[in-house]
Formats: sequence, structure tokens, C-alpha cells
Amino acid sequence: MKETASRPDTENRKSPLEKLGQPDQSRIEHVIAVMSGKGGVGKSSISALLAASLSREGYKVGLLDADITGPSIPTLFGLHEHPVLKESKIVPPSSKLGIKIMSLNLLLKQEEDPVIWRGPLIGGAVKQFWTDVLWGELDYLVVDLPPGTGDSPLTVLQSLPLSGLIIVTSPQDLAVMVVKKAINMARMLDVPIIGLIENMSSLHCPHCGEKLELFGASQAEEVAAATGIRRLGEIPLDPEISRLGDRGEIEQYQVDFLRQVPDLLNSKN
Repeated sequence: MKETASRPDTENRKSPLEKLGQPDQSRIEHVIAVMSGKGGVGKSSISALLAASLSREGYKVGLLDADITGPSIPTLFGLHEHPVLKESKIVPPSSKLGIKIMSLNLLLKQEEDPVIWRGPLIGGAVKQFWTDVLWGELDYLVVDLPPGTGDSPLTVLQSLPLSGLIIVTSPQDLAVMVVKKAINMARMLDVPIIGLIENMSSLHCPHCGEKLELFGASQAEEVAAATGIRRLGEIPLDPEISRLGDRGEIEQYQVDFLRQVPDLLNSKN
């Protein structure tokens, strides 16, 4: 059997996946997507921490939860109120720091209700979160992608006017292998990659201070060197992140190296 190409269908640029323009009554300067090759690496937490970091720097920030079937962003920020409608536009609720947040979980009657949709519906919802939400004036819109390289990530990478992409991985060999798929997908679609973040890199014992590599030695430098992607930094396996996330207070956690993202994006290096 002849092997088929794995390259996504990008020949017809005037297909439904053509680039979308600015949403009506909104102006978004930069769109940054956060992507991982597989689930369980803390991609949503990184998206939340990035949005909070940008907000603390004084930027106007929005956060679009594109993980339609597994939305977790509202829980991390302690948001449970439903969005309101204004002139047929969805007005997203804001976090304590003023981050505008849109997620399908905010539209469900019960946040535990499953979303059992096929690919076309999921892709359509992601695009509607861009076109039908009253984002207003934003310096940055962070997009939390679902894991993998399927319909929803493809919709975002092909449809939204992305300024850059941040790749999230963890030290396990499997995660590193899969994250390279995400990097290759971004390159196939000509999406600029801002850099790589390794999450759950290590654990510092609270009693003796010893550095424990629970998932193996860090591979961030090795992956960055092999792929030519900038290494932004590593985030430890910190129980405080889980505690704050469960309490809806993820904005209280700060990651210093995330402050460099605007400069890196503007430098276009």
C-alpha cells in the first residue's frame, strides 16, 4: 500500500480554513497560541500563567479556550458566570486581573456536562469564539489549544491570524517525541514559533531542598538544539500551581521568564 503524505491540506487557501479577519467591534494586536503534542503536560496552566503574566505587565489580555471537549480555563480562574449577549455578540467575563475569558464551559448549564461533538462542530465553535465574541481592544489574545495535531489545532493554526506559537512539553521521552510532531506541524503551516517551555521539569523537596527529577532529566536544551526552537524556560512540578488552580487563583502564581514573551514576539527572532 502506497504511503500517504501526512502534510495537512493547505493547497486550497480559499477554503473554509482561510485566515479570518479582525472580529467585529474588536481589535486584537497579537494572537499567541499555546500548543502541545500530547495531553497531560500542563498546557492549559501555561496558557493561564502566560495570560496572567501579560496582564501584570500592563497589557490588555484575552484568553480563548479552544479545548472545546476538555475546557479547564474557567476553573483555573474561578469563573462560573455565564457570558451575556450584547447586540448579538458574546461579552466574555473577566478575571480578577481583568483578563477576558471565553470557554465553552461558560456556556454549559452544568460545567460537568460532556461535549460530545464531531470535528466540524468543534472547529466551528473555535472560529465563533473569534468572530462572535466582543473582545474589544486587546494587546494579546492567548489561545489554549487542545492537545495533538487534529481538527481544532488545525483550525486555529490555519484560520486565526497568529503572531506566534508556544510549544509545551515535559521531560518524558514520549512527550518529547510527540512535541516534535507539533513543531513540524507548525512549520508546515508557516506559523512562527516563539519558543519551548518544559513543564513539570523537576520537583524541589520541601524538606531537604534536593532536586528530584521524577520524570527523568530535563530535555529542554536537547530538544531546543535539535529543532532550532528557542528554549524559554522550565517550570518545576510545584504543588502550589495545582493548589492555586483548584482554588481558581492561578493568577497569583508568577513565572518570571514569561515576561520576555512580548520582547521575543516583537523582535521576530
